[in-house]
Formats: sequence, C-alpha cells, structure tokens
Amino acid sequence: MAEAALHTETTCKIRHVHIECPVCLSRFTDSKILDCLHSFCLQCLQELIDKQDPKTDLIVCPICKKEMSIPDGGLSDLLSCFFLSSLVDDVINLEGPKEDINPPVSTCEGCDEGLEAVSRCVDCEVNYCKTCLTIHAKLKSHRHHQIVNAVGSSIERPKDKNKTETPKCRKHTDQKLCFYCDTCELLVCPKCAVLDHRASNHNLSEIDYSIRCYRRAVDETLQKFDECRKQFQKVDDSIKHSQQRLQLMVDQALLDIVSKEEEEITIKIRNASRLLQERVTQIGQERGMVFESIQSSNHDKMSRAEQIVASVNDLMQHADNFELLDLKPKVMHNLDIHKELQFQTVQHSKSFIGFKGHDIVTDADLGEILEEEKWEVKTEFGKCGGGEGEFKLARDVACFSNGDIVVVDSTRCLLSTFTSKGSYQSTGVQSGTEDGKLKQPFNVAVTSDDLLLVTDGQDVKVYDRELRYIRQFRPSQNQVEGQSESLLRGIAVDKKDRIAVADCKRKVISLHNMDGSILSTIHHDISNYCQLSVSSKERLIFTNYDEMKLVMVDFMGNEVFNISTSIDGKPLRSFGVCCDDDGDIYVSVYCGGYGTNEINHYDASGEHIGCVARGLYCPLGMTFTPTGDLIVAERYSVKVLHRL
Repeated sequence: MAEAALHTETTCKIRHVHIECPVCLSRFTDSKILDCLHSFCLQCLQELIDKQDPKTDLIVCPICKKEMSIPDGGLSDLLSCFFLSSLVDDVINLEGPKEDINPPVSTCEGCDEGLEAVSRCVDCEVNYCKTCLTIHAKLKSHRHHQIVNAVGSSIERPKDKNKTETPKCRKHTDQKLCFYCDTCELLVCPKCAVLDHRASNHNLSEIDYSIRCYRRAVDETLQKFDECRKQFQKVDDSIKHSQQRLQLMVDQALLDIVSKEEEEITIKIRNASRLLQERVTQIGQERGMVFESIQSSNHDKMSRAEQIVASVNDLMQHADNFELLDLKPKVMHNLDIHKELQFQTVQHSKSFIGFKGHDIVTDADLGEILEEEKWEVKTEFGKCGGGEGEFKLARDVACFSNGDIVVVDSTRCLLSTFTSKGSYQSTGVQSGTEDGKLKQPFNVAVTSDDLLLVTDGQDVKVYDRELRYIRQFRPSQNQVEGQSESLLRGIAVDKKDRIAVADCKRKVISLHNMDGSILSTIHHDISNYCQLSVSSKERLIFTNYDEMKLVMVDFMGNEVFNISTSIDGKPLRSFGVCCDDDGDIYVSVYCGGYGTNEINHYDASGEHIGCVARGLYCPLGMTFTPTGDLIVAERYSVKVLHRL
C-alpha cells in the first residue's frame, strides 16, 4: 500500500508540474521545443499560428513572449522533446503498470546493434562491431588502446528496462546515435561518422565524454552569471541608497524653505516659497523617475536572464544526454546573455538637492535652489600660539547638541570650547583631581546626553559640557595574550551610546557600554594615527595612515571593504574620518605638503564620489554639527565648512 501511495503522489506531481502543456493543460502530445527552451504540444503551436497573420513567419512563445522564426518545413521541423515523451510514458506505466519483457540480446556495446565480426578493446574491456571499432580507434582518448580479435564471440547483455531508448539517426534510420561531432555540433551514428565526419579536423567524441564537457561548459557559464548577479545587486543597492538620500535631501530642502518662509510672512514671500517648493518637488520627481527607470531596466534584464537560467537548469536536470547534445547550440547561445548584462548606474551627485536662503530677502526672492553639492568655509577660528583660543596642535574636534565646539590640543594637553560661530568660551587644562588631568589626549567624541569622551594614553576619560572631570575606564583591562601595554587613539559613539575605542598597540577596536563594560573586541591592523567613526548601520570606519587605507568593518569584526585612499590612482595617507546621517563617509587626505591637502567624499559602499574641499593646511580630526556643517581641526586653526 505504501508503494502504491508513493506512485500516486509521484504521478500527480509529475503530471501537474512536468508533463502538462502550458497551453492546453493536458499531457504533452508530440511535444516540440522552441528556441527559448519552452515546450508545447505540436497541435497547440499550430493553433496559435492559425490565429495570427498568415504573412507572419514568426511564432511568439506563450510563456516568455520571445519571438522566433518558424522553420522552412513548418512547426513539425522543430526539435522534439524526447525526455518529455519518456516522462509521459513513465507516468502511464505508474498509473497502469505493464509487464516489461526485454529478452537479452547480443549487441555491440558501442551502438547497441547486433554483433558481427567482433573485436575487443582490452583497455576499455568493451566489445565493438566492425563499424564502431573504426570510430573507436579515431577517438583521441583511445588511440593507444590495445585491440584484440574476438571473432565469433558474443555477449548476452540484457538491456536496462529503465534506460532511455537510444534515438535513431535521421539520415540512417537503422543506426543509433552514439557519437557527437564537436566540429559540426551534431549527434551522429557510426555510418555518419565514417562517411560524413572522416576529415582530420572533425573532432568525434563518445556521448559520455561530450556530455561531461558540455555540462562543465554550462557550469562555468552559470558561474559567470553568478558574478553578473552580484554586480546587479551592488548596482541596485547603490541606486536604492541614492534614492533614499535624494528623498532625505528633498525633505530637508522643503523644511529649509518653509523655515525661511516663516521668517518673512508676507503674501509675496509665500508665493515665492510656493514656487520654490514646487520647483524642488519637480526636480526631485524628475530625478526620481530617472532613478526608477534605470532601476526598472536593470531589474528587467536580470529577470529575463533568471528565466533563461531557470530553463537551462530544468533542462540539464531532466533531459537525457542525447537531447542535451542535440540542444547544445541553443542552450549555449541562450547562456551568452551573461555577456550582455550591463547594468546602468546613477550619478550619486544627482541625489543631492538643497536650498540657500539669501541674507537680504526681497518680496519675491527667498533664496536659490542648489542642484549640485558644493562646500564653502563658513567660519574659521584659532591660530598658532599658547594663549586663549590658540593651538599648538589642534588634533580633533567634537560638537555638543547646542552647536558648541570642543577642540583637543595634543601638544598643550588641554580642551577648549567655542560657540558654533567660533567665539572662544573656556579652557579645561588640569581641572579637578589628578585623574582629570590630560597626559596624552588624542581623539574626542560626544554622547547623546553631551558627555565628552577623550582617549588619553591607556584610558578613556569622561567630562561634562563644562569640561569637569566625571570618571574614566581602561579598555586594556581586557588583556590581549602576550600584550599588556596599551595606547588609545580613535574613539566614536553611535546613536545607542555604544563606545568604540581603537588601541594601536594592541591592534584592537573594543566596543563598550557607557559604564565602560566590554561588549566585544575586534582585531585588526591599526596604525598609530588611527581615526575612528561609526555609521548609522552599525559599521565602524577607520583610517590606516601607514598603509594609506580606509577600512569598514561591522560590529562583529567582518570586513565590509578595505580600499586605498588615492587621488587619480596615486595612494595618499589619510587622517580624519567621519560619517553624515545618510551614511556617506568623509576623509581628510594628505597630498604632499601643508596647504595642498583635501577632504574626499565616499558613499556607504566605499565608492569615491568626489572632493569636498581642496587647499587645506593640515586637516586632521573631523565631525559634523547637528545642522550638517563639517568641522575640521587644521593643526593651528579650526574650519567650519557649510554645504551649499
């Protein structure tokens, strides 16, 4: 009973999935294969042709809509799908089993025909008739095999009742197909091999050898398609990121316009504001349509390619060897689609749109819409010296929620605070207890509740907004085997107030809670001047000054990318790094001398977008203000860059 149930389940599955024509929904009758590798009943295809224009010599596949030419001899000249016919027969046998009677016969093991004068290949241990022996001796892989006479011998070899019946030659109908000519890409019988394929440049192979080579070629091509799939995913992710950024920029520009409108409430101002909003919305929609069009085109290309791959995979799994070789030219031609998969990208710069309000607002002019991203120096303060508001080495900067700026001077071992416009406020040098004194300050970061974190030698020290010492913790308490000395450099805080600290001596980045307790430790090659930042997607970004690299890892330590910080192909050393709310990355780069350095812009995947600022003196640590301005510590001064 269990066996009967299994047959019923298998039969149903085969009947509904594999052997029903997609047009008539009945079992295939005289199934034919189109160039796109989809199969249909001959009668169903004929009915489709009868309904179309008689002058049309094309047939459209009912499934994938691909057009193809009708053979000169009509639809009956299309290739027959032998494996589907065999599958139908198998289902019929399962539904009503018939007794299989196959008496053993004496056959040649090359063509399955009756044996004549027999010779035997000692190396292969196979008996061949006279015709097959001639072909066997020509095969490259068998030319040195030993042949002995075995006249009068015969082998009683019962046929496997489950074996697919070998197709017959269309030209010599009494001969079975047993060789494949790679030169002509045709299945041939022994007579065809001797009469039509004897030329020295014809490459004849046995069926098993040809099918192995064929399957290997298909597998290699499918692997190339996998690379195309990865490329598609990368481009698609980049477009999605640009779409998200564009929407954020459109929303922000609209908010900026409304904010400016509220400052000057008049009818004309409102009208000007409405026109500006409509223009921003129009630009956003036009660019969004371009993004969607490119994305849709990429998806269509990928979808068509996936259909072809699915058809090929189905064919490779279910067709027999003879049918696979018969269809080899069409299959390989269809698989060439991976060479045509060129995915369009979008310009990242097109995801930017902004608004600049004029200082003096007229009745009909609030400001201008900015369609391209540009930066200008909004504020600059500080100079070389040892007085208030002066620096010996402005190493890093941080910004409180109210816009106040804190600067760490590594040479003078002090912290100074300034207003968002650059006015000096106060200095904390040796304030508080002995623990509160700074000895080797390097980098600073600010938490969500305005606590200031400073890396100082082996410790992370915590101060409030008035630069009063609160506490400290030492990441080195979690020892690395064989190392006890520690030297902290980069520090960053994410939106959940998880603290990341880079230790250049122990070559680790440690993640901590606000109380200093350890969350995890990431081992990586870290330089002595390592700067550290964290993105909104739980990614750590840091610079490697010595190796001229920009590295991104996730919180588990898995490397996302490791790229060279270069300009025009020339690797350059990188200093500071920070991320904006969109996840884009900004890196300060040393170009060879004071006054020649730059800040470069990368997207979240590490692709270089462009240069933000040139001709900087010595850009080191950087951070963003709550309003999106970029603060840069420039050794002897601090610049605040504003995006136009």
